[in-house]
Amino acid sequence: MTATLTDQDRPHLVRALGLAEGGRGRVSPNPLVGAVLVGDGEVVGEGFHAAIGERHAEVAALEDCRSRSQDPAGATLYVTLEPCAHEGRQPPCTDAIVAAGIARVVIGCDDPSEKASGRGPGILRDEGIDVAFAEGADAAAARLLIQPFRKHARTGLPLVTHKAAISLDGRTATAAGDSKWISGPESRRLVHEWRAESDAIAVGIGTALADDPLLTARDVDAARQPTRVVFDSGARLPLDSRLVRSLDEAPVVAVCGPDASGDRVAALRDAGVEVISVAGAGAAGVTAALEELGRRGLTSVMLEGGATLAGAFLEAGAIDGMRVFVAPVILGDGRPLFAGPGAAAVGEATRPLSSSSERIGEDVLIDARLREW
Repeated sequence: MTATLTDQDRPHLVRALGLAEGGRGRVSPNPLVGAVLVGDGEVVGEGFHAAIGERHAEVAALEDCRSRSQDPAGATLYVTLEPCAHEGRQPPCTDAIVAAGIARVVIGCDDPSEKASGRGPGILRDEGIDVAFAEGADAAAARLLIQPFRKHARTGLPLVTHKAAISLDGRTATAAGDSKWISGPESRRLVHEWRAESDAIAVGIGTALADDPLLTARDVDAARQPTRVVFDSGARLPLDSRLVRSLDEAPVVAVCGPDASGDRVAALRDAGVEVISVAGAGAAGVTAALEELGRRGLTSVMLEGGATLAGAFLEAGAIDGMRVFVAPVILGDGRPLFAGPGAAAVGEATRPLSSSSERIGEDVLIDARLREW
């Protein structure tokens, strides 16, 4: 896939990437996609995939073009992901592109899913349309935009982002377990925005029992609520917990082990909790649970659990990225970010592919990417 992008192409592709953000939190399990139509050097249409089941970005851009009384024939289409050629919730975008007489299509990145994977670009080329793929930083930006979709397409597993707040001395809670609040209000609001964008939120039973959390996205514009997942090997989640009592707001999944009481499992199911039974514990249980969540179409999980669950995810190699708030407080003795085995030497430590930091209120947010899909 050789790129033939010019300096004139890149601003339009960047614009398409920006447009794609309009669907964040609304399109999963579909990917975020944006599109820009350019004719005679001028933008004649724009669009993005706005919600699951609604028109795709390419069709939205074509409709916008026609609403401006413009003719898309001969135009260049900039789209962040290769156009689909299969029938899904919407008809194939390749059909609309060919019918519109588009002369050139510039694509941000490939679609690795089995039903796509090059079919769309191949059809467009067969129809005499010039097709160019971005490379380098342009392609990387397009891939990073849809990491949950890409990982799920390639592995069947959801993308996992570990979110945590720590003190200056690396503690997530006091020795007694108090963690409210290490981070500031600005950071906590941002977490609710992330919840609204995630398919699922995961915690361990220890967190569920100690904090009785809701794990919903609150006081933000949330198109839907995430699935709440509790790793609960013994099926101990109380039926009067806020999680169970708020099932009308968002579903709850309990991941239980083979030794969980049958009566407790039945009671959770009768209350409306979906129970996933996994054979293993620790890292093996995490892997099995993520496979089950992936089969249910969940493409992104935000891990909010404590050190034990986080350590199991780390041991399983299941963490794709981390978002850690560092707050200006010192706790002294307290609970670590991860429990369980770690690197024996600094040289063996896991290092991210990339990281960035920014000030959020009085906190510092470190965003680290461990894998790219």
